[in-house]
Amino acid sequence: MQEYRVGIIGATGMVGQRFTLLLKEHPWFKVTCVAASSRSAGKPYAEAVAGRWAFPGTPVPPAIGRLTVLDAADVESVARQVDFVFCAVDMKKDEIRALEDAYARSETPVVSNNSAHRGTPDVPMIVPELNPQHADIIEYQRKRLGTKVGFVTVKPNCSIQSYAPVLTA
Repeated sequence: MQEYRVGIIGATGMVGQRFTLLLKEHPWFKVTCVAASSRSAGKPYAEAVAGRWAFPGTPVPPAIGRLTVLDAADVESVARQVDFVFCAVDMKKDEIRALEDAYARSETPVVSNNSAHRGTPDVPMIVPELNPQHADIIEYQRKRLGTKVGFVTVKPNCSIQSYAPVLTA
């Protein structure tokens, strides 16, 4: 199976930190890039999260800890290093939409953990077990964005994601 190069945008926040743990030994995905605000950019990831690591007793994954944090706003630098990104930034919704669209326009697919695009008509909110066909709307989003590969998709909030499969059954 092909291994995909993955970036985590918003990597120093709690959700971004959780992504590092979920992806540290994933058989399909290799974290090749971490990005955050300009305050953290240029530092090794382990240094950038020192003193605010959200998972006591669980160390920063060593391979990810050695990565240099990039500025999330430097879309082109991140896009060159990845096949797609997970996005978990803490910004205003209009700023998040603009940033995620910029990544998509750079032909980088975005899987967003943010709520900013949850109301955008051509951005699918996918629970794979329930509505994989919602990915069909991506072709319309690509026309809007002028992309061939890039797009944004969002996951539902935690509560909905937990209840929807049970209620659907």
